[in-house]
Amino acid sequence: MIKELIHDPIFLAQKSENATIEDKQVAIDLLDTLVAHKDSCVGMAANMIGVKKRIIAFDNNGEYMVMYNPEIIKKSDQYDAEEGCLSLLVGPRKCKRYKTIKVQYQNEQFQQRIKTFTGWTAQIIQHEIDHCNGILI
Repeated sequence: MIKELIHDPIFLAQKSENATIEDKQVAIDLLDTLVAHKDSCVGMAANMIGVKKRIIAFDNNGEYMVMYNPEIIKKSDQYDAEEGCLSLLVGPRKCKRYKTIKVQYQNEQFQQRIKTFTGWTAQIIQHEIDHCNGILI
């Protein structure tokens, strides 16, 4: 189900709790909402739809991907970026990102995975994990 976007910076600044298998509907709603906003958005975290759980969904080179409980365990090649966010009603903001990241997460079957991402996809994931950690750009 497509959910309303949250714009409250106080809510968005709170850290998310670990997701469990009982949170699968949240991931479905998150994907539905992301697809509904695909013209202006490439990734979302569950807190953007009002659920404080560590779940992100994003465009992974043309295919949508969901991660439960993502954590960046390695990063390299820092650079300056400028990003916007559907949850924030102001224009793009400057931030620091890394060209390459290694992420530990659980897939949709809640199996533990570790994968390396680079470039644009890595930047999207970093933005969404920041949301999970209560960090607003």
